[in-house]
Amino acid sequence: MSMTALSRSAAPLNRRGPGFLSRLFLGLGAARQRRRLAELDDALLRDIGLTRQDALSEARRPVWDVPQSWLR
Repeated sequence: MSMTALSRSAAPLNRRGPGFLSRLFLGLGAARQRRRLAELDDALLRDIGLTRQDALSEARRPVWDVPQSWLR
């Protein structure tokens, strides 16, 4: 197989994004961060420009709801 044919056949695999395990770990990481965000006290939330309601709303998001930029 020539190098050109090999690189053409491998290219679509690279554009698909992370596999199942990578997505799972990304989702679990996001869930952990969201839980920690909800545990911050009001003074710390104010420091980062969030309200208690913002933090709780973020913490309730499902594990698979991560930014699209994480999936590339």
